[in-house]
Amino acid sequence: MRPTRRDVSVRRGVLAAATISAAVAVAAPAGAVPGGDVPPVSPQAAAAGFVDVRTVVPDAVIDLRYATPHNFVGVPLYPADARCLVHESMAPGLAKAADELRAQGDVLVFWDCYRPHDVQVRMFDAVPNPAWVAKPGPYARSHEAGRSVDVTIAERGQLVDMGTDFDDFSARATAYATDGVSAAAQANRARLRTAMGAGGQERSDPGNGSGGLAVYSGEWWHFDGPGAGVQRPILDVPID
Repeated sequence: MRPTRRDVSVRRGVLAAATISAAVAVAAPAGAVPGGDVPPVSPQAAAAGFVDVRTVVPDAVIDLRYATPHNFVGVPLYPADARCLVHESMAPGLAKAADELRAQGDVLVFWDCYRPHDVQVRMFDAVPNPAWVAKPGPYARSHEAGRSVDVTIAERGQLVDMGTDFDDFSARATAYATDGVSAAAQANRARLRTAMGAGGQERSDPGNGSGGLAVYSGEWWHFDGPGAGVQRPILDVPID
């Protein structure tokens, strides 16, 4: 079941505004601070094995779309000061990806990291279609476990052309789409996949502990770390 025409129309308006938000964030990356200046994570986050991604990728651009109204729900789902938290198992792969891109003069832009369970519930309530939004269950995995990230690339202060914006509910947003996606955008997606998989052999099921991060075929921006698909207890970790 696909979203209705109204759903898609509303999303297009939201995503146009989100594009403007992202351009501003890349031009002035307030989230990109030296790793030594990053405040320690909360005790709950530390107990869950989470780290602030800026301690792993010091030049990361943090543009958490769900901390703004520029997302498919249309309202902020995170606090304004939300942090990009990831499980420590993702650190080697993210560091390697950033190194690969940095050598080309590029930086990683983070759109989403750890996502609390209650936010996932709100997302699915807004778009109850598992083809587009993961249906929450009695366990945590992927974003809810801090083991997946949504990312793109910035080049000389501008987002590169990836063919669609974040959270685009269309076939063009699939990782290997060709119809309606320019050759340049396809090449940029491939460049992102290569960098993210540089820490280990790219794979479709990231469950073997390799350091590389694997793209989710349904979304060019979504990458899974080791064990992302494993069902784990639901976490209660503050995101700010």
